Amino acid sequence: MKLKSENKCFVCGMDNPGGLRLQFDIDEKNQSLKTQFVPPEIYQGWDGIVHGGILSTLLDEAVAKLAFELGYDAVTAKLTITFRKPAKVNHPLTVYGKLERVTTRLIEGSSRIEDEDGNLVAEGTARLIRVSRVKV
Repeated sequence: MKLKSENKCFVCGMDNPGGLRLQFDIDEKNQSLKTQFVPPEIYQGWDGIVHGGILSTLLDEAVAKLAFELGYDAVTAKLTITFRKPAKVNHPLTVYGKLERVTTRLIEGSSRIEDEDGNLVAEGTARLIRVSRVKV
């Protein structure tokens, strides 16, 4: 499998008019990232609560985007998520990602989402499989 980016990723693609268009702060030394997101009502499940699928997407992206930005060609093979408390729509969330282990075949990472008061909303672990990237 060959990977390429046309800047249309649902989470980080600036050329995706229906996407989240998030920008990430990458810390190469610590192999970590951070971003903030204020989820509008269109991303709710129950009234006033962010849909778990959106939170899952953010947790996945925190590891996959970080791997890509650090030069690793990988796609998510497994994602495990634990939801800790509901996230409210129209309230800021901070998303963190960190690579924990990199081998020739796999990348393992962790991610978490905190609300505006620093409370843990959700956390995840991800296992990515390394593939080759094609530059276009």
